[in-house]
Amino acid sequence: MDLLGFSLSYVSHALRSSGLSMAQDLPPVDMFVTSADPVLEPSILTVNTVISLLAVDYPADKLACYVSDDGCSPITYYSLVEASKFAKIWVPFCKKYNIQTRAPFRYFSSELILTGSCNYSLEFQQEYNKMKDGYEELASKIKDAVEKSMEWDLIGDFAIFSNMEHKNHPTIIKVIRDQNEAGLSEALPHLIYVSREKRPEHPHRYKAGAMNVLTRVSGLITNAPFMLNVDCDMFVNNPQIFLHAMCLLLGSKNERESGFVQCPQYFYDGLKDDPFGNQFVVGNKYMGRGVAGIQVPFYEGTGCFHRRKVIYGSCPDDIGNQAKRLTPVHGDLSYEEQLRIFGDSKEFIRSAAYALQGKENISPKNLPNLVEAAHQVAGCGYEYVGWQYGAATEDVLTGLMIHGRGWRSLFCTPDPRAFLGCAPRGGPISMAQQKRWATGLLEILIGRRSPIVTTVTARLQLRHCLAYLSLLTWGLRSIPELCYAVLPAYCTITDSSFLPEVHEPAIYIYMALFLSYVIYTLIEYHETGLSIRAWWNNQRMARINAMNAWLCGFISVILKVFRISDTVFEVTQKDQSSSNDGDEGRFTFDASLIFVPGTTVLLLQLTALIMGFRGMQLSDGSGLGERLCSIMVVICFWPFLKGLFAKGKYGIPLSTIFKSAFLALCFVLLAKRA
Repeated sequence: MDLLGFSLSYVSHALRSSGLSMAQDLPPVDMFVTSADPVLEPSILTVNTVISLLAVDYPADKLACYVSDDGCSPITYYSLVEASKFAKIWVPFCKKYNIQTRAPFRYFSSELILTGSCNYSLEFQQEYNKMKDGYEELASKIKDAVEKSMEWDLIGDFAIFSNMEHKNHPTIIKVIRDQNEAGLSEALPHLIYVSREKRPEHPHRYKAGAMNVLTRVSGLITNAPFMLNVDCDMFVNNPQIFLHAMCLLLGSKNERESGFVQCPQYFYDGLKDDPFGNQFVVGNKYMGRGVAGIQVPFYEGTGCFHRRKVIYGSCPDDIGNQAKRLTPVHGDLSYEEQLRIFGDSKEFIRSAAYALQGKENISPKNLPNLVEAAHQVAGCGYEYVGWQYGAATEDVLTGLMIHGRGWRSLFCTPDPRAFLGCAPRGGPISMAQQKRWATGLLEILIGRRSPIVTTVTARLQLRHCLAYLSLLTWGLRSIPELCYAVLPAYCTITDSSFLPEVHEPAIYIYMALFLSYVIYTLIEYHETGLSIRAWWNNQRMARINAMNAWLCGFISVILKVFRISDTVFEVTQKDQSSSNDGDEGRFTFDASLIFVPGTTVLLLQLTALIMGFRGMQLSDGSGLGERLCSIMVVICFWPFLKGLFAKGKYGIPLSTIFKSAFLALCFVLLAKRA
């Protein structure tokens, strides 16, 4: 039996256990795609993600795709319109020949071998060439639109974008494709463009705000009981992933066991040996399996299937008055309670009541009227929190609140992998992403919705609390990492020691601990199929991330606590390019403060080594352990050492070197004085 038939058989069983009769009764799913900046997140990436979603193996009349454009860009809207035209021929082609790779840019990549149920017949070759020409034309149109963006005549359907400010504009909702429109016989899902209202006096809450708007807008138009959200660069790699997810969501005897289903993040065209340590292959395998074993996989912000009623705040059952006060959202709410929780839109209150009771709305027959009503709930003054605010990692916080209400979650790891995205390919981008994660996780840890608090006041189990703490304390690691990195240099400068001397038996304890860690982590990478070089790259990047990005994130949170400054959400630049110009994997720098701690640590170690080896007595081995530790730190920061002598983007800016040299000199003088 093929994979699709295998999945369908399980889904059919799940449907029967849920009171449904056959696979044709699969529940509707609303698909959300979020984009924030048309420059950092190129439209061609968003287009490929949307096309792959439109082409999944799932009844098209049960799907609707909503694209959030926080950049309010006519180019993004134009790209989606053109993508919809291409999808009319692309989707039937994929389903006719059972094409597995349904993101066009990946399918037409020269690195991929054509796959499908065909035998390269003349008919297939003709259609293949037609598809390839069609995609090249689509990509060319989008490229021309980007290059000529200043010359656009915003007339007709694009007139609404004229004189539009990025952070000050009304709501724009455009139905790009309507299944019910006369004359459209192709089986394609709804495709709806949404750019929410923004005003300078109203906080827009970044991605969490966009997700809440998509939830409200979709609740009025299609109100599917299940929702999938993906980032604009995470295309569908497994066209049966919806069926896999429904197996878990519908096959559970108790809905409590499957509040949401998370697919792990994987990346395409990853650099060889993972030089930036951001592909998370080992973490997904070991930590992912660990949290899946206790049914608390974290919500990762993309590639996740949610029950709509869970996002609306529903509890799996009556969990007592204390928990009710925490999340007073149930299917039997009075109208006054619904008005207080869901706002004053009668249409949205009605759709929320359907969702909380587990019912489905009738398929939309008059989209224009529904879209008109959706403008109200997409306004910046209309706020209902489903996705949580208050942290840069709103996804983890939202998952924590869901688990705190008594829901559990599941990990979905099909073969082939469900979704693939693009990982950062440079130092500044990677560091910015790591800093944002560390900042957001620490905001949750010290906030009023910390897992420790949630364990006491809600239904988060102790084992779930410990799992969250293992994640949220990432940023705190920066302090001991920094102290341990500086300690050998301090001991060398002050002619002291923290390690036993070579001839003392106690040195074997330290050696055993070090070798145990090395051997254990090497086994993990070997079992995952990764090289020793990949292991080393991840080890050194763990040190670099901790003492640079995570440290800056920790400082940002401290400044926020003392109300000196607020944290900033930074959009990660997406790069689709996979070309190899000989510099792939080389560390790059910029003049941001995020590279100052690492450069300071490196200069401090070099200074200590010079001072230490000048006065070292090799005969008795005194201070040898501290010197070796300093050498290990220098090796970990090898990209920074090369950056001291390189130029351009591969060299550390002089301003950063001067700041770091000043800090290192101050440390040396204070240490000598002490």
